[in-house]
Amino acid sequence: MPELPEVETVRRGLEPAMAGQRIARAEVRREGLRWPFPAGLADRLAGAVVERLRRRSKYILADLSTGETMLLHLGMSGRITISGMAAPHVPGRFHHHHPPVEKHDHVVFHMENGARIALNDARRFGALDLVATEALDSHPLLAALGPEPLGNAFSGAHLARSLQRRKSPIKALLLDQRIVAGLGNIYVCEALHRALIHPRRAGGRIGAARLERLASEVRLVLQEAIAAGGSSLRDYRQADGELGYFQHSFRVYDRAGHPCPTPGCTGKIRRIVQGGRSSFYCPACQK
Repeated sequence: MPELPEVETVRRGLEPAMAGQRIARAEVRREGLRWPFPAGLADRLAGAVVERLRRRSKYILADLSTGETMLLHLGMSGRITISGMAAPHVPGRFHHHHPPVEKHDHVVFHMENGARIALNDARRFGALDLVATEALDSHPLLAALGPEPLGNAFSGAHLARSLQRRKSPIKALLLDQRIVAGLGNIYVCEALHRALIHPRRAGGRIGAARLERLASEVRLVLQEAIAAGGSSLRDYRQADGELGYFQHSFRVYDRAGHPCPTPGCTGKIRRIVQGGRSSFYCPACQK
């Protein structure tokens, strides 16, 4: 499933085609994805200007001139393709030549500038909704989210307050979207290794100084991944084609048996399962 850096990469990739642009027509090719689409989706999108594209946790939010916001989640297999870009190095330049619509292109946005954006989701675990912009914070998918890890509200002090007396493993607590929004399995593993904290350590048994370092490492690993364009097995392409992800250079994730990259450490990366998910860590330097 895409994590925060991947979603941010897709958001940035969409901007030249969508931000400030009018949706000439929306082609809705099925009744829904994980949940049914909102009633009258195509009519509500047609003619709307995308005033702003932003991200909250792992959701892309498109604020529309109609007073509604389109909420998009890519789910397990969702991807977005853009066609019609005539000059990728010149923002806003598009043509009207497009490949055939694919079987799993469930919603297709035909933009007035000539771009075509297709939401493709073979497994249909994604979501698309329309909600009044002023009521967005109370949307069921957003209402309980904690602070953004790249925002000012996220810090060691926030973690100390949230984890006080918590006996659950720090790995599970960082994946709790009520504590911090948008973190997923990959980058939690990476941040814990950088902060030298064992993924099984109880959250309430980590001191303030270590939590401050952990918050800092969370920010750094996300910023580095965003700068690299996110991570996945598919190539990320800025221009015509799929807005996917390319493989980020992980220190521990999916590297069981490899030497620990921490300077001076002689340990090897180990894999354990926590809450049904793989955790990768170094038993020698993560305590």
